[in-house]
Amino acid sequence: MTSHQIAPEVMTFYASTIDEAARLSSSADGRLEMVRTQELLRRHLPPAPARILDVGGGPGAHARWLAEDGYRVHLVDPVPRHIEQAKRINGSTVELGDARELTAETESYDVVLLLGPLYHLLGRDERDRALAEAYRVLRPGGLLAAAGINRYASLFEHTAFAHLHNERMHKSIGNILRTQAHDGKKAFTAAYFHTGEQLLEEVQDAGFEAQVFGIEGPAWAMLKATEQHTGESVVDTPLFKSALTAARMAEPYPELLSASSHLLAVGRRPS
Repeated sequence: MTSHQIAPEVMTFYASTIDEAARLSSSADGRLEMVRTQELLRRHLPPAPARILDVGGGPGAHARWLAEDGYRVHLVDPVPRHIEQAKRINGSTVELGDARELTAETESYDVVLLLGPLYHLLGRDERDRALAEAYRVLRPGGLLAAAGINRYASLFEHTAFAHLHNERMHKSIGNILRTQAHDGKKAFTAAYFHTGEQLLEEVQDAGFEAQVFGIEGPAWAMLKATEQHTGESVVDTPLFKSALTAARMAEPYPELLSASSHLLAVGRRPS
């Protein structure tokens, strides 16, 4: 499959710890991430039936709606469990593989999605390799969409969970803020946390003409806190609608990038 090694923390996390298939639908902030990712992608995608390579596509949360929209989607993921789940999606094909060593032919896709790989590759050299592979397989003028986790996301999240009074958690989150990385030994998996400026720099250094968007906007942690402390879903409530509106309103203001949980770089391979 590949000569690269996948971090064991990543494989364990997705193989047995978390059901990634439910992450974008089981909570209000997950639903907010899905809705915003869809609308940002649909704003920039070429018309169907363009060819999309969904790299690190997991169990196919995005491949499913893209295939329903008429796109020809090929999903690549390193986790066998995800591949088995993604096989159930009508209108797409799947492959066990690695973002750093794609089997796709050069200049063979209209769109490449990297909606997970960059934040599971802790080294800059590894992320550069994944971006170089995306550039290679894209046709000139093709679209790249690459996601990152915001550097401050863990601070907002664990404030919402009311965890920061705990000394151990305080130390753990402080370490993430300082190093921009989590080792994956407890709770979340191994991950790198970008600033908007860093994500833009990495994508531009790979040769893309790009811009960066905040996905969830400034109110996502409010949704998480409300669900955590009431035990009730706030999807399809006025609070959710307000958080979605806030995310849209925040787009023109670069200083609000750091308020989102996830960042999305949208770029083009020069034609």
